[in-house]
Amino acid sequence: QVQLAESGGGLVQPGGSLRLSCKASGFNLDYYSIGWFRQAPGKEREGVACIGYSDSFYADSFKGRFTVSRDNAENTAYLQMNSLKPEDTAVYYCATDPAFTCHNYLHIPEIDYWGQGAQVTVSS
Repeated sequence: QVQLAESGGGLVQPGGSLRLSCKASGFNLDYYSIGWFRQAPGKEREGVACIGYSDSFYADSFKGRFTVSRDNAENTAYLQMNSLKPEDTAVYYCATDPAFTCHNYLHIPEIDYWGQGAQVTVSS
């Protein structure tokens, strides 16, 4: 069964850091691009970052603060979030499928496989 399992969310103070994990099961993540998205209360889902086989992309709001990475041996992708702000509070999702590429991740394309979401709350 194809599944993406997210972990690592939580409550953090402004300026703090969190690392989200996205572990794939039922398929080999090696050659897939993985998109990270988030949805804040009352807002539409937005693209955060994307990692391809050998490159990565970031929406402007996250450049210099967030870093995507992958460990193919662990079949896992990561989103390292630093210098967190209260406006980063949202549910964060990872997503992928065989046809997904980072080329259009900012447009939130139709993607077949989504993680369950990880709540990130930035508050003092």
